[in-house]
Amino acid sequence: MRYDQMDCLLLAGEEKTERTIPVCETVFPEKFADLNVVREVLLTPEKQVYALIAPAFMGQFGEGVSPGAIRAALKRAGFSGMVEVAVFADILTLKEALEFDRHVNRDTDFLLTSCCCPVWVSMIRNIYGELVPHMPGAVSPMIAAGRAVKKMHPDAVTVFIGPCLAKKKEAKEPDICDAIDVVLTFQETAMLFEAMGIAPQQMEEDASEHSSGAGRIYARTGGVSEAVVRTVEQLHPGRKIAVRPMQADGGKACKQMIEAIQAGNTEANFFEGMGCVGGCVGGPRALLPREEGSAYVDHYGKEALYQTPLENPYVIELLEKLGFSTVEDFLEKSDLLTRHF
Repeated sequence: MRYDQMDCLLLAGEEKTERTIPVCETVFPEKFADLNVVREVLLTPEKQVYALIAPAFMGQFGEGVSPGAIRAALKRAGFSGMVEVAVFADILTLKEALEFDRHVNRDTDFLLTSCCCPVWVSMIRNIYGELVPHMPGAVSPMIAAGRAVKKMHPDAVTVFIGPCLAKKKEAKEPDICDAIDVVLTFQETAMLFEAMGIAPQQMEEDASEHSSGAGRIYARTGGVSEAVVRTVEQLHPGRKIAVRPMQADGGKACKQMIEAIQAGNTEANFFEGMGCVGGCVGGPRALLPREEGSAYVDHYGKEALYQTPLENPYVIELLEKLGFSTVEDFLEKSDLLTRHF
C-alpha cells in the first residue's frame, strides 16, 4: 500500500470524500463531556476529524476485531480516518535511539526515556528535578501524531483514543496543547459506538497498517526499552556501550527505580517508567485485563512487516513529508517532536 493511501496521510493531500454518518441522538452525562464534544464535531460534515488511536488498542473492542474493523467503525461514526499512533511511536523510537547514541558515551552516562507516559514525566519534573537533564526533550507519540496531522491539515480536529486518563491532562499542558483537541478513553469510545449502533466486530475490513513492531509494543511495560535497544543495535552494531535497560511500572516501582539511580545501585543506562502496572494496557480505562491486553499487543508486534523504524519505509517517507531530508536533520531540527523540560 502506498504512503499516500494511508489514513494518516489523507493529511498529505488525498481528497476528502463526502461522509454519510448516523445521527447520534444521545447526549451524554456531564462526566462524559468529552463525548459530547466529539459528538458535535462528528455531526458537522465540513469538519475533518481524525481518530488517533493508542498502541494499546488491539483486542480492546472485542476478540477478533482487527485494526481494519476498528478503522471502519470509526469512519462509520463520522471520523475522516484513523491514525495508528504506533507509527509515531516508531518515529519517537528513532529519536530516542539517536539521543542515546549522542549522549551515552561513558559508563556513567544514562538517559531516562521521556516520551511515553505523562505520569512518569510529571514525577520526574515535579519531584526529581535533578534528573531532568538526563531526560531528552521528546513529546509523546500522542502529541507527535496530533502535531503531524495539524501540520498537514491545520483545520483538522484531532481526537486521541486510549486507556489513559492522564492523557486528558497532558493534552492541555501549555507547551503542547496545540496537538490534541479531545481525548477519549477506550471506555468512552465503546459508549460512542453503542450509542450510534455500531458494532466493530460486524464491520468490513478497512486495512491500512504502517507501524513497525517496535512502535506497536510501546503499549506494555518494557516496550519502549525493547524498541530502543533494537534500533540502537541497528544504528551501530557492536557499539562499545550498549543499551542496558531497566523498567518500572506503577508509582511505587518507579520511585524505587529512581532511588536506585540516585544511590548508584544500578548498572543500567536507559530507564523506562510507566505509571500504570503493566504499562498502558493497564490503564484505568482499558477494556481488557492488562495480561490479555499485553498478549494482544505482543502478537500484533510480531505480526508487523517491519520490526524497527529503520526498516519501516513509511517512517522515512513521513519524515520527508514533515520536512526532514535526513535522519541527522531530523535529530537537529525536529521541533515538531521536541519539548523543553
